[in-house]
Amino acid sequence: MKKLNTKKIQVLIDLAVEEDFGKGDPTSQITIPEDAFARTYLVTREEIVVCGMDVVAEILKRYDERLKLKVLIQDGNHASVADRIAYIEGPLRQTLSAERVVLNFLQRLCGISTMTWKFVSAIRGTKAKIYDTRKTTPGWRLLEKYAVRCGGGYNHRVDLSDGVMIKDNHVAEMGNKLQSKLKKMVNEAKSYKSVKFVSVEVDHVDDQLDKVLKVPGIDVILLDNMGQWQLKHAVEMRNEMCGKKPLLEATGNVNLGTVLQIARCGVDRISVGAITHSATAVDIGLDRE
Repeated sequence: MKKLNTKKIQVLIDLAVEEDFGKGDPTSQITIPEDAFARTYLVTREEIVVCGMDVVAEILKRYDERLKLKVLIQDGNHASVADRIAYIEGPLRQTLSAERVVLNFLQRLCGISTMTWKFVSAIRGTKAKIYDTRKTTPGWRLLEKYAVRCGGGYNHRVDLSDGVMIKDNHVAEMGNKLQSKLKKMVNEAKSYKSVKFVSVEVDHVDDQLDKVLKVPGIDVILLDNMGQWQLKHAVEMRNEMCGKKPLLEATGNVNLGTVLQIARCGVDRISVGAITHSATAVDIGLDRE
């Protein structure tokens, strides 16, 4: 699993600390002696996939260099109800000042990794893989895509430059010359050094897919909002015409109730916007020893 580059999230952490800490924490100053040192535990109240330990360590540095994080359950691993996933040692005032920002990041990231794991678990035994989308919280994309990886999922484009994705609005411009124009566009896309893949969206199997399959150089075909019979038909058509490539990706209105049926149609990938834009924060608390 590709690790998180914490250098790229420093600004986000700074904004969060500034937003919450403001001009100081008089409550902790009034109630906690200056020389009080303690160990506090990060405890999960539900079953989760852990994500965000490096982020917590970076947050603690903002409050006091003496605050040390000891990780007990690493990112990508599972934790059960009441598990201690890490502990913080150091000045208690600063620990309590950092508590809310630490938990805000941790609960959100673990929520995404846990949601992703549920989708990955739901299709276990099929060949399909779960992919995220660019439906992420502004400013949080690198973190949220890292959380997807912790949950066993895969990342789609991180930004627009990563790949060429020719969707329905782009295809509509091609009119009756879909195949010839698409071939030219795919060749041009390959000339961009940043482009890792080329994908084309198909709305109708019989009207579009056969034409798109005849265009060389396409890496992924998006099968948008298709029913099971259409997905199966698309897989059969691809297998007969091309073998195992291009990869076929089901997308649109995927949820935990439908994802297994979609995977059983034989598609290679399933993209799920919900694992980032609709994941619920999990319940994690900070408890003193």
